[in-house]
Amino acid sequence: MIETRDLTKMYGELYALDRLTLQLERGDVYGFIGPNGAGKTTSMRILATLLTPTWGEATVCGYSIYNGAKDIRRIMGYMPDFFGVYDDMKVIEYLEFFAAAYRIKGAERRKKCEQVLELVDLGYKREALVTSLSRGMTQRLGLARVLLHEPQVLLLDEPASGLDPRARIEMRSLIKELRNMGKTIMLSSHILPELADICNKIGIIEQGKLIFDGDVQTAIQKVRQRTRIDVGVGDGRNAEAKLILEKVKGIDAVEHKTADDYLLVTLAQGVEDGSFIAETLIQGGFRLKMLKEEAVNLEDVFMGITKGITN
Repeated sequence: MIETRDLTKMYGELYALDRLTLQLERGDVYGFIGPNGAGKTTSMRILATLLTPTWGEATVCGYSIYNGAKDIRRIMGYMPDFFGVYDDMKVIEYLEFFAAAYRIKGAERRKKCEQVLELVDLGYKREALVTSLSRGMTQRLGLARVLLHEPQVLLLDEPASGLDPRARIEMRSLIKELRNMGKTIMLSSHILPELADICNKIGIIEQGKLIFDGDVQTAIQKVRQRTRIDVGVGDGRNAEAKLILEKVKGIDAVEHKTADDYLLVTLAQGVEDGSFIAETLIQGGFRLKMLKEEAVNLEDVFMGITKGITN
């Protein structure tokens, strides 16, 4: 659905985007991650045919960004991180205005506007002025606008930016619904834990270069070189358990997390199964309260892969 090859954008001697090569299949939800100034918005604007690259190629549904811009705009919905709204319009008028721009006519126009309002759960605000909407509602209205022409591909640049926790949850649920509808979605976000729940693939970009491209589990494995296990025993005997586990083959290190009173056990290189820890402790007369592999989220992945360099 989306394919780029050596996509590059330069401003003078500065590489805003440096030979970006990636591929999204139909139905993919691709989380595009990177610090401010990494090249995320530049990439999306090029794919949306709003910005011409310095060199390289990009296609959307087989159409080239160079000679197929009109075709791409018919099948794509692009929601920028900040977009203008017409404050003196009602919500339904705002959508009808853009539906007319998409050449949706007559009764079909009102029907389509009502459908997208229900999809983003703003039907009850159809007669409200746009200026009266909250930040979260405005974001949902912006998403409704880009859904009017039923695009196959969606580019969402920071759709949850500036939203409160409830509004973020509502936006996440909406993106999941769009995923279930079979849309191909590329979205950027700084709220990394939420991307893992939405995306099947992620790309990490830094200083214009794509430094990781793949699924979330592969990214976690790339960062976590060794398996680490959270272990807790009863009766306040974690310090004793630490002394025993430090002598067990297959364990590289044991750290006592005194604040929460549990042990963080790092297995030796090449050892992935930590079930022997339970057997060792039970045989030693300990009462096991907790044994679980340490969770690694996208924030850990991001910090482990990137270097904090920006353009």
